[in-house]
Amino acid sequence: MAIDIKKELGEAKIEQRIVYESGNEMAAYAAHQINYHIMGYFPISPSTEVAQFLDLMKTNGQHDIVLIPADGEHGSAGVCYGASTAGGRVFNATSANGYLYMLEQMPVQSGTRFPMVMNLVCRSVSGPLDIHGDHSDLYYALNTGWPILMCRDPQAVYDMNIMALKLAEDPSVRLPVLVASDGYFTSHQKRRVQTFANREDVHAFVGEQPKGFPNTLDRDNPITVGPYMNEPDYINNCYQQSVAMYNAEEVFDRIRKEYADLTGRDYPILDLYRMEDAEVAVFLMNSSSEIIKDVVDQLREKGIKAGSIAPNMIRPFPAKQIAEALKNVKAITVGDRADSYGGHGGNMVNEIKAALFTHRNHDTLVISRVYGLGGKDFYAEDGHNLFQFAIDAMNKGYVEVPFDYYGHTPGDPTKAPKRVLTPMKYEDLKTGLITVTPDEQTGKLNVRIPPLRSLTKKPKRIAPGHGACPGCGIFSGLELFFKGIEGDIVALFHTGCAMVVTTGYPYSAHKATYIHNLFQNGAATLSGVVEMFWERKRRGELDELGLKDDFTFVMITGDGGMDIGMGPAIGAALRNHKMIILEYDNEGYMNTGAQLSYSTPLGHRTSTSNVGKKQGGKVFHHKDTAQIMAATHIPYVFTGSEAYPQDLVKKAAKAQWYAQNEGLVYGKILIACPLNWLSDDQQGSNIVGAAVDSCFFPLYEVEHGVTTLTYNPEDKGKKVPLADWLKTMGKTKHMTKPEYEESLKSFEHEVERRWNILKAKHENPYL
Repeated sequence: MAIDIKKELGEAKIEQRIVYESGNEMAAYAAHQINYHIMGYFPISPSTEVAQFLDLMKTNGQHDIVLIPADGEHGSAGVCYGASTAGGRVFNATSANGYLYMLEQMPVQSGTRFPMVMNLVCRSVSGPLDIHGDHSDLYYALNTGWPILMCRDPQAVYDMNIMALKLAEDPSVRLPVLVASDGYFTSHQKRRVQTFANREDVHAFVGEQPKGFPNTLDRDNPITVGPYMNEPDYINNCYQQSVAMYNAEEVFDRIRKEYADLTGRDYPILDLYRMEDAEVAVFLMNSSSEIIKDVVDQLREKGIKAGSIAPNMIRPFPAKQIAEALKNVKAITVGDRADSYGGHGGNMVNEIKAALFTHRNHDTLVISRVYGLGGKDFYAEDGHNLFQFAIDAMNKGYVEVPFDYYGHTPGDPTKAPKRVLTPMKYEDLKTGLITVTPDEQTGKLNVRIPPLRSLTKKPKRIAPGHGACPGCGIFSGLELFFKGIEGDIVALFHTGCAMVVTTGYPYSAHKATYIHNLFQNGAATLSGVVEMFWERKRRGELDELGLKDDFTFVMITGDGGMDIGMGPAIGAALRNHKMIILEYDNEGYMNTGAQLSYSTPLGHRTSTSNVGKKQGGKVFHHKDTAQIMAATHIPYVFTGSEAYPQDLVKKAAKAQWYAQNEGLVYGKILIACPLNWLSDDQQGSNIVGAAVDSCFFPLYEVEHGVTTLTYNPEDKGKKVPLADWLKTMGKTKHMTKPEYEESLKSFEHEVERRWNILKAKHENPYL
């Protein structure tokens, strides 16, 4: 069917164009049209694409936004806050646990009244870990002092992002604004969207930044940002912030009318559908609120006076409008896509009840249902069921079950998951084939390992059947390392590919005890386990379990986990807990779609360091985590590669001895990621081997501060040019082209500099 473009574009007063894009794309598109000064960001699904799209546009010269990859969401919030104090326009996007990680920064920014815009692409908050959409992160935002705008589809994401900045900068508001959309439902589903055709029209609507407000770059008017404040000043500050929040409702109402006049698209604070004479209603937010409208129409055809309510703004909460909309409604079902545990309903139902009470509506019956958690789909059939709760209450004159979950399955003890993998026997794990003995003269360890084929009888600690990509080097690298570990282990895995592909409930590929915690706190978590083990052992509480003293604790991290997780890792190192931290380095945040990590080398292509006419891959050098950890003076640090198996197994044996007898060990192994390195599935071992032979990834160990090169390709006559290694991967081939010669030379210089430093340390034990 042909589309009437003129009708589609409506009665807009500015030129518009139609695109077919997702919510994430439209958030980025609006940001690039506004042309913010700064975006501090950190990748987390499902919001990661916002930064990716902006990086692609930056590569092509479509905007001037400075994109700053932070060390974690807490850092990204700090970047944004600092930038906002300096007087520019600031943008960000995040989701779920990432938002919670930056949560303490949110009241700081609103309490000091510095505007910005942040997209919250709503997702389940773990644990257990779930990356799909609900509103459990959004509900944490309710008390942060940020006005919150809601987006039911990609069109709303675009429009709200443009209106949000105008709202944030209004002189009577001056607050940071949150724009919330549903993860995957809205963020990734493509829809027809109308946009401003010309950036100039966007700028004309948003307007120039209001002048006369303090900023930290005004040298003639120095200011103090965020002073220590006692009473009565603090309560006065909070009161002024509260006034600004309630002002945001009136200001948004004015802005949305201006926007409607300009574009033909209107976003009243409450989206009321067929509520004029409704007797029963359903309240839903964002993506589900569109589906429920079809249900309303179907019920109307049957003679049932149904209507629906969806808010376009939930902070400030439109209490008066809610009460007015429900004055003739006999019963309403409120669907919350998150629970307020212990509160007898989600946040929205309790706020609606409060609104009815405050505005003297004591007659409308309210039913609370928590639905759609963890991305559970919402269909028209579900909408009919939610309406049926309200219809039943209307007919009975009371609510039989005021609060419940909808769409869940009650637990059935007979269907509890059963063990599939047989626990490994201690005797099979403690082979006695590997011996480690201290050398009293050198202070180092002597390791004796048998031919590797002798170790093949040791059981694998991770079962086959995980969901890793073809050619993934994680598990070949981990299993090789584990060959050098004798006896029982407890393993903690950071969030990342290794965690995700081995633990899809109710299945697990782990034969040994396994713990998961998020990127930023694994080292602290495992250190708690370690200290509890030794204390319970000291008290004799574990004797009956038959646990051996050589129990080994290993934390596995990768996919950039030593960016956001660096602080707790250093803390654990300084406390010197008896544990091993093993980093598998695949040079990026591969579990969220190959964004740049601080471990990504200079010039390498990722989805947030693209290659184009304005940019040639990552613009700064990679972080040397092994050297950082060596600076904490822990007993043992090493690097390894599956391309040199004997070397890695020996180091694993040493790592175990130090972790059992002296303290913390840090190891780093380079592993291949064919999917995101754009390399041959079959060539992983050869590629990481070339990385070693080019001296990009040297093999060495640091025992009690003394550095030893365990493999020197120069001495072996095997050193290869760095460019030869780069040619093996699609993500780096561009670096060998003439136009990227400067980047290649800078990379070569840095690799050679680090290699020469290591050689000097190898030759002098005091370096």
